[in-house]
Amino acid sequence: MAGLLCLTGSIVVPARASAAAPTAHAVAQRSAYWLVASDGGIFSFGGAQFYGSTGGLRLNQPIVGMAGTRDSAGYWLVASDGGIFTFGDAPFYGSTGNIHLNRPVVGMAVTHSGAGYWMVASDGGIFTFGDAPFFGSTGNLHLNQPVVGMAATPDGGGYWLVAADGGVFSFGDAQFYGSTGNIHLNRPIVGMTATPSGRGYWFTASDGGVFSFGDAQFFGSLGNTPQSRPIVAITSTSDGGGYWSTNNNGAVSQFGDAYYWGSAPQVLNKPVVGMAEAAGTGRFSASSYQSGSTGYDISNFQCGGLPPSPHSIGVVEVVGYSMGATNPCLYQEAKWAAAGLNLYIYLTYGTDASGTGDPACTTRLVPAACQFGFETALDAFQKAANAGVDTSVAWWLDVESDPSWSSDTGANASMVQGAIDGLQSRGLNSVGIYSQQSHWSQIVGSYSPGVPEWVADWGSNTPPFNPAQYCSGFSFASGPVVMVQFTNGANTNGFDNDYAC
Repeated sequence: MAGLLCLTGSIVVPARASAAAPTAHAVAQRSAYWLVASDGGIFSFGGAQFYGSTGGLRLNQPIVGMAGTRDSAGYWLVASDGGIFTFGDAPFYGSTGNIHLNRPVVGMAVTHSGAGYWMVASDGGIFTFGDAPFFGSTGNLHLNQPVVGMAATPDGGGYWLVAADGGVFSFGDAQFYGSTGNIHLNRPIVGMTATPSGRGYWFTASDGGVFSFGDAQFFGSLGNTPQSRPIVAITSTSDGGGYWSTNNNGAVSQFGDAYYWGSAPQVLNKPVVGMAEAAGTGRFSASSYQSGSTGYDISNFQCGGLPPSPHSIGVVEVVGYSMGATNPCLYQEAKWAAAGLNLYIYLTYGTDASGTGDPACTTRLVPAACQFGFETALDAFQKAANAGVDTSVAWWLDVESDPSWSSDTGANASMVQGAIDGLQSRGLNSVGIYSQQSHWSQIVGSYSPGVPEWVADWGSNTPPFNPAQYCSGFSFASGPVVMVQFTNGANTNGFDNDYAC
């Protein structure tokens, strides 16, 4: 069989009710987000609009944060010297760009009306502009740790400051709901976000640990998952039912009802330093391939016989089973894929009771399966590197019918999550799943990681095949469908074809 194995077999696994994929209407109503880099470069996701950036300008000082307007039709960027840059319908109300500051600015927040903003320095000094009132500061206090961020109450009648040790300072009508100021943290706090009610807040540490206070619910974190890059920001969804975090390479993680809309490109000019929630149209972005582009997926079965040109998509097998031998033609096939290269791992089930690489596995239903998945991912990543292949591309985990899968869907789900953790621990911004609805639920039950999805060949189509129709409504793991594989009615050359949504 050419390329990935088509999902035409069956396995005897008790199926659980799979999580329903978001409808088009529901997705369109969900929050989106922007990321900002230290040069002011803006990355827009989920249909959040791009209104401009300072990515092409020479800045006196780096950008340290951003805030969006209430209607999401604009945003402000703030630099460490307090310089303000406005885009879209965000008005300019002043800055400290030409004033000598005792300490650098580290963040900002916007008033309820949108007609003003606050900036905070690392000593907790507050600067007000527009209709932003001054409610107090820590500028004249000795702090144990520097302030790293702030959040305003929904009515604009107060604000919180958070320090690197998780100490919280509240002013105006901002209530104190708790802190980690007297707790030993593994890593420093880097940012905070408030609940829509104003009766709680979250903050995140650089290792991805999340701390929730007041009515802020805990939906999960990366605190126990190995990270190759530090987390730098957190922001909540508009309804407070979830949150996103991002590392300094723009890899976004989602929790609760926060929907994954994509991550920044793998290679950035400058590190990501902040993010902000926005109203979006529900469009996935930052895919490896431009929408409508086509190509092929290939494996060891294609050794000596590469697909014809032209092609934009080239997905290449690294290993044909978990911990298996390297695809003997990996280097040649990756060279054929060229700029369109993505890599994939064919997953088969196993356990590793001795593994300790992923501390997060202790919380999975079957820790030994999770550790095996983690080690499988690291093994494949190293084999690709040893073969001289560019590993900083999008990776896919092939989850399809195979006799090795356990009859315990929780064990299978644990292994897949371990493999996701393993690839993400290598600093990869895009890790997705290849499967299809019926087989996915048979194998892993209702497990829904919410990562990018590559829909497998359905095996029941007649010419003419229209792959675009499978880009919506066929999600199997509550994530965005970014690519569709097709063969029937179009496979006239012996290769599996692919279409970018």
